[in-house]
Amino acid sequence: MRTTFLTFTLLAVPRLALACPVCFGDNDSPMAVAMNNGILAMLIVVVGMLGAFATFFIYLIRRGNQIERSANAAATDRVAEPKGTA
Repeated sequence: MRTTFLTFTLLAVPRLALACPVCFGDNDSPMAVAMNNGILAMLIVVVGMLGAFATFFIYLIRRGNQIERSANAAATDRVAEPKGTA
């Protein structure tokens, strides 16, 4: 039953609805331009988010290194302080 319904549904859909504007043949149609702009917008969002994540992790690494250097410098200063003579 399910296969029969799927077959009739696919046969009822016109071939024009199955083809995208680029595949159908008109590369300069407004629909093809809009599709290309949509793809570009999605790529910009994805690249922007990946860049933001990368920047955040680079910030965390640099901040951790800075804190580690300041802790090592403080420990070195404590060891290097001269002791008073009695």
